[in-house]
Amino acid sequence: MTGFPRLVLFDLDGTLLDSAPDMLAAINVLRAARGETPAALAELRPHVSRGARAMLAASFPLLDDAAREALVQPFLDAYEREIGLHGRPFDGIEAMLAAIEADGARWGIVTNKPEYLARQVLPAFDWDARSAILVGGDTLAERKPHPLPLQHSARVLGIEPARCVYVGDDERDIVAARAAGMPSVVALWGYRRGDDDPAAWQGDVMAETPHDLLNPAQWPR
Repeated sequence: MTGFPRLVLFDLDGTLLDSAPDMLAAINVLRAARGETPAALAELRPHVSRGARAMLAASFPLLDDAAREALVQPFLDAYEREIGLHGRPFDGIEAMLAAIEADGARWGIVTNKPEYLARQVLPAFDWDARSAILVGGDTLAERKPHPLPLQHSARVLGIEPARCVYVGDDERDIVAARAAGMPSVVALWGYRRGDDDPAAWQGDVMAETPHDLLNPAQWPR
């Protein structure tokens, strides 16, 4: 195979989209309501791929679990108002997606973000018309690191998992791909904490930037 994989599935936040600025705006709505000073982007960015609860834990470390849990829905509501206003695709993403499409291959999105929020992100970048499938964290009975969302996507689109590739910036992405029998790419340009060791995740390919994936030869086979 000399072209791109026939189906490439992507994580959303931290892989396709630099959504940290939108998340920061939502966090700072909550902080302002509590009379706290704004958080800094650098403080929040490493936690974005781990979801709302991880971001709240990083942003409100003095609150107990129950108090932070009570902030989950207000955070999601605030984030919904900020979607697409601040975040942008990572540099090189649009060129990579265009190259995949030009090769006649398809791409889709499998994210742990609630589906209703993910669907609101896509129109800003015309991804709703281009993505072959969107599976959110609440679309199915399981979410990543469970393999079901990846297996479901491949099945719906009629491609064997071994002929697909999953691209993600979090260990859960790589664990899910391995369990689904799907080759994987570690997106090193995404969101990571300082104690993360992407090499230990055992992805098939590690890519420093989306530009590295413009060449089909760099993809796992």
